[in-house]
Amino acid sequence: MPRRLDPPSAVDPATLTPGSPPLDEATSALVRLATVIAQGDEKLVRRVITECRAVEVPAGWVDELLLQSVLMVGYPRALIAASAWRDGGPPAPKSDPDAAYRRAEEWTPRGEETCRVVYGANYDRLRENVRNLHPALDAWMVTEGYGRTLSRPGLDLRRRELCTVAQTAVLDTPHQLHSHLRGALNAGASPAEIEETLALATAGMPARRRGRIQGLWDGVRTRRDDRAATDETSNGSADVR
Repeated sequence: MPRRLDPPSAVDPATLTPGSPPLDEATSALVRLATVIAQGDEKLVRRVITECRAVEVPAGWVDELLLQSVLMVGYPRALIAASAWRDGGPPAPKSDPDAAYRRAEEWTPRGEETCRVVYGANYDRLRENVRNLHPALDAWMVTEGYGRTLSRPGLDLRRRELCTVAQTAVLDTPHQLHSHLRGALNAGASPAEIEETLALATAGMPARRRGRIQGLWDGVRTRRDDRAATDETSNGSADVR
């Protein structure tokens, strides 16, 4: 049975105020949409879609978020959101050459490349760990997930990872959230952008749950800062003659 979400995490989008810098208005709205898609409340999805239209979020961004949401939250919630997006909005494209299975041989190498960016130095360990769960999961993760879906044109990896951070926070999946907090940094998101994403995603959550999420982020950020300081020290020592 799917894990039940805490009711307080279904937040009225009126409480999710448009982001000030560092997230631009359109990206902030896209992250809010990712959040309510994961919550699964159709009324909230429709309200945030209205906000997205008001701030002119590119239609291609929303289409890509809907497609990648299948990976994170499953078909039922993704289909609810897609129906709300099409209702009074832009029609679906007549075709999508990038989804054609004749291009499947391209998906694996580009999936490997994207996955390596997200996981960085942990990429090889990730692949081994997932293969140990089941070889098919490893193949699907790289080819179908990172290759067919997350490497599609239409939305850059930085915004994809910010949306994934929002959805894994809502779904209360700490291992995946931890990985994608690091992945967002690896994809080029700034710490301030991630903090704003977490603020949007956790609005209305119980304090204890927000604290757990903040603790994950604090750990990721601290280790990143420590590594940067170590690298700087090492580079400085190497320059001494």
